[in-house]
Formats: sequence, structure tokens, C-alpha cells
Amino acid sequence: MKAVDSTPLSTITVAEREVHAAAERLRTQIEESLAAVANHSQADVEDLEVYADRLERLARDLAVALRELARERRKEDQS
Repeated sequence: MKAVDSTPLSTITVAEREVHAAAERLRTQIEESLAAVANHSQADVEDLEVYADRLERLARDLAVALRELARERRKEDQS
């Protein structure tokens, strides 16, 4: 996994790593969802609902991680 701005992952904070991990999980699920859509004849309605649920959950996870990172950076700025 590449870090943004070529920052080595070992030098980023836990919150930043969580954002990267959540974004990667969401990206992977998006790719899987698009593949299911492309396989129109094989993807049944229930499978598409499962993909939708997973995307919602992973998007929420990413939003939570981003908010936590924002709180962390806000604290740093106030120090």
C-alpha cells in the first residue's frame, strides 16, 4: 500500500494508518461490487444488496477514521 505524498507508512500516525486501511478496504469492495455488476447474469438481487450493505459500512468506517484523524490534527495544532 502506498502512502499519500510518498510518506513511508512507518512515519505516519495510527490515525493516518487507519484512514489508509479503511480507504483500501473500501476501494477493494468497490472493485468487487463493480465486478458483480459487470457479471449481470450471475449477480442476483440479494448479492447486490449485500454489496450495497458492505459499501455503506466501509464508507462509514472511512468517515469515522477521517474524523478521528481530523481530531488528532486539531489537537496537534492546539499544542
